[in-house]
Amino acid sequence: MIQEIIAYKKIVNGIEDLMNKSPFKKSYIIEQIGIPSPTFYRKLKTQTFSADEMLSIAKILSPEENFRLELKADIEQGKLDLKNGDFITHEEMLAELKSKNLI
Repeated sequence: MIQEIIAYKKIVNGIEDLMNKSPFKKSYIIEQIGIPSPTFYRKLKTQTFSADEMLSIAKILSPEENFRLELKADIEQGKLDLKNGDFITHEEMLAELKSKNLI
């Protein structure tokens, strides 16, 4: 656990450098994480982003990694749904789409 906390602190300490090296402008990051600009810059200076804010920033700075993680989670959820019988057949889906006039 201590190693994880040390690694997290290193990431927090280096987050501004990561932002500066990224193709994204800080204004875009601020808009995406949804905090006021003065708050963002205060938190950046004092390195006091919450874990959720850091996660939001990381998802923006590493979109490919975020996509892979979300895809893996979706695949695992699909496997669990299949195992639990929580699915519908292709024919049932087509009938549902037809009933909604979507096809």
